[in-house]
Formats: sequence, C-alpha cells, structure tokens
Amino acid sequence: MSVRIAGMGWVTPLGRGVDQVWARLLRGDEATAQTIPGLDGTKSYQGFLVPKEASNNLPPHPRLRRASAISRFAAAAGLDALAQAKSGNLKVEMESLALVFAVSNGGVAYTKRFYHGIVESGAQSASPLLFPETVFNAPASHLAAILGLNGATYTIVGDGAVGILGIKMASELLETGAANHCLVVAAEEADWLLFDAYHKWRLLKSSPPLEPFSDPPRGTILSEGAGAVLLSAEGKVKIDSISPGGNFSHQRDAIEVVNRVLQDVRDQAACIVASANGTFVDLAEREAIRQEAPQSIVYSPKSPLGESVGASGLWQVIVAACALAGKQLPPMLHAAKNTGLRFPSREAEVGPAAIVSSCGLNQQAAGLRLST
Repeated sequence: MSVRIAGMGWVTPLGRGVDQVWARLLRGDEATAQTIPGLDGTKSYQGFLVPKEASNNLPPHPRLRRASAISRFAAAAGLDALAQAKSGNLKVEMESLALVFAVSNGGVAYTKRFYHGIVESGAQSASPLLFPETVFNAPASHLAAILGLNGATYTIVGDGAVGILGIKMASELLETGAANHCLVVAAEEADWLLFDAYHKWRLLKSSPPLEPFSDPPRGTILSEGAGAVLLSAEGKVKIDSISPGGNFSHQRDAIEVVNRVLQDVRDQAACIVASANGTFVDLAEREAIRQEAPQSIVYSPKSPLGESVGASGLWQVIVAACALAGKQLPPMLHAAKNTGLRFPSREAEVGPAAIVSSCGLNQQAAGLRLST
C-alpha cells in the first residue's frame, strides 16, 4: 500500500495554519522570544511561545474546558489536518480512523501545579481534576473524544525523533488494514519547570538566536506547539521510506546511527530537513550529512521556530511536504559558517524528494523520505 499525506495541521510560535506559517518562514520571519519567569522571581528563561489566538475557534467541547495547553495545541493541529484533507475531497470515515499521539515532555504546567499542591499543603490538597492532565496520553484522550473516535488510539513517548516513529507506526496500521486513515499528532507545551530542567542539563542558550550547526554548540531555545499529519492511501505527498533508526548510548556513537538513517532513506536529488538545534546532536548530524549526502541542500526549521522536542519531528515533516509542494525552501537563518554543508538561499529550488533527519536530545535518531 502506498502511504501518503492527505492533510496537515500546524500550531507554532509563528501562528497557526500550514499556509500561514509556511509563508512567514519563506519571508525569513522568526519567532520572538518571550521571558518565562521563575517560581520565585530570581530566575527566568527565554523561549518561543504559541500566540494565544492560535487556540481560538476550537469546538466548544467539555473536554477542553480544563484542558492544558498541550491538549488544545493537539486538538487544533489535528482538526486542521482533517479539515485540509476534507477540503481536498478526501472522505474520512471516523469509525475507521486511528490516532497516534507523539510526545516527549507532556503536560508540564499541570504536573507542576499538582506537585506544588502536594508540597505546599499535603497530599489531600492535590486536586483530582488536575491529575488526569499530568499523564502522557491526556491529549490523545481529549482529541479522540472531540473527534468521536471509537477505533485504536495510541500514545508514543520519546524525544525529538518520536514524531517519525509515530508515522512509522501509523503506516504499519494502514498497511496491515487495521485502519483506513491514521491521524498522527505531536505536541508540547512550555513552562518554567521544563526550561529549568533543560538548563540543568546544559542544553539551553540564554537568549536567541538559535544557531544550528555551531561548533562548539551554543545551546538551544525551547518552544511549544503541535503538528499533525493525516495519512491515507490518497494525498499529494508520498512517504517513500521510513527509517526507525535507533538509539546511541554515547555522543560519539551518534554519527554512526544518523549515518544508518541517511543510508536507509538516501536520495542524492533530495533536500534535507535537519533536526539541528544548537546542541551536541548538530555535529553528529552535520558529519553524517557530509558523509552520506554532501550535495544536498540542508535546512533546519528550529532556527526560526525553536526546539519543540516531541513536536519537532512532525514540524520537520510538514516543512518537507511544503517544500516539495512549492519547490522552495526558506532561507537558513543563523547557520554556522565553514560547516561543509549547503544551505538554502532565497532562490533555492527543491527537487522531487525531501529527507527528514531527526536526531533527538535523548539519544534517538530516525528519518524518512517524501516525494511528490
């Protein structure tokens, strides 16, 4: 069975909607950092947040009344992907629709509130209304209820590569006949607790710009949002191959794993949408690209959009699909010089295929190739 992308939804710090966000990226726009204040006012971080209006026009469903931001982002992206598919005259039967939700950090805002209630006033003060929002599959549960799904619903937890693994799982559901359509959604929300954790892991940069492929790495800027792709036998963009990649125990092993991913999905005529985010993974990805696809034009959407962790893989897929549709990549912002890589200018043209290379901060790597 040929697996294709029939619809997409995108919620980012540059706004909501595939066409809107893509147009801004082509213009060279980048998200504006906001200050995320700490708990005691002594420490704060810079991050890229989704504008409040991006969650407007969601259905008045009871599930969304107390839902966390991550669930609202997921709902917005998922509904937009379905709407785009239906606008292309694809008939989506909800009873045969499967849902795969990909996430890395989960609902950190509600987790923090639940935890602080216990610490400050004791276990009996922790609201049972908050607890369901702290589990990883809360957004998938909300989205399934909103859509009225009765079929299979899955949640996959990983790092930046988890969105690609979600697409791999969805493609297997379609190929085995377990579903006629599969909606893959990935989302993350930002909170001071998350920023503080990544700061302690020495992965953050204090302020923009995010500089992909820097040597030495200067750190990343976290962001939030969601991405969604509806997979079907119909659609303008075809998924040619998916590499589930693998894990690497040490940073020195990352090059080998990313090499294997690129070997699995290699196409010398393809551009590469990279996962470079200003951290140690950039150097491994850079070396792998130089070895396996030295002639490819390389673009990283994390420079203008930030590191959205669990949502980032689907963001890369959406960028690759948009690039194929318009035969153009946005300009590469703040890329390091003397890397040996080819970056797009405003006149860069895209060939018939695009590769997504996803290397995560928790030592996972995966990738796929799209074509039209």
